[in-house]
Amino acid sequence: MQRFMSKRKPHSVAVLLGAEGAQPLEGKLANLDDLYAVGFRMMSPTHFTDTEVGGSASGQGKAGLTELGRQWVRAMESKNMLIDLAHASPETVRDVTTIATRPVVVSHTGVKGTCNNNRNLSDEELRAVAKTGGLIGIGFWETAVCGRDAAAIVRAIRYAVSVVGADHVALGSDFDGSTTMPFDATGLPMITEGLKSAGLSEHDIRLIMGENVANLLSHTLPE
Repeated sequence: MQRFMSKRKPHSVAVLLGAEGAQPLEGKLANLDDLYAVGFRMMSPTHFTDTEVGGSASGQGKAGLTELGRQWVRAMESKNMLIDLAHASPETVRDVTTIATRPVVVSHTGVKGTCNNNRNLSDEELRAVAKTGGLIGIGFWETAVCGRDAAAIVRAIRYAVSVVGADHVALGSDFDGSTTMPFDATGLPMITEGLKSAGLSEHDIRLIMGENVANLLSHTLPE
């Protein structure tokens, strides 16, 4: 879920309902209509396992989009729903970003440039997501940033900014209650201070710390 400031009501807070993985579809694209009807506005093709839609970074095959997956991308875009590529295999990331006509997001991830593992994004993948107009959310957990403190998170954010620019980078904490974090939400000022010390401008820090997400949701979600 992602809280964001409403474009028309700047002092309101909303919650975005999403599915981490396409398992709720049960292999039937028609089920996307039912999920949309009850409020879902974001979905990823995979979580920790491959699905009928595509391959996971942690899956057995690590393949790309299936034919159903290609239909799913078109259906998601027709509904103005956000595609989230967190946990997607490199092949799935490539396939989605190649055919996407709307911004896609990677809600929580790391970057290979500072923490090289199979879950994190390569420079090529960072650029592919940014090319769609999308966002990369940098996670806070140890295997995302190869560290247990704000400095590791700041290092990953700085690297992503160096590759794709501040307009395409956001926070992707993964405060889900099951992952060990270096701090809770009260520790976010440490990231702000770290970015300031790293020489980022106030404008870019504001984008990364929340404005990018607010702008993307305001401009891409259905009315």
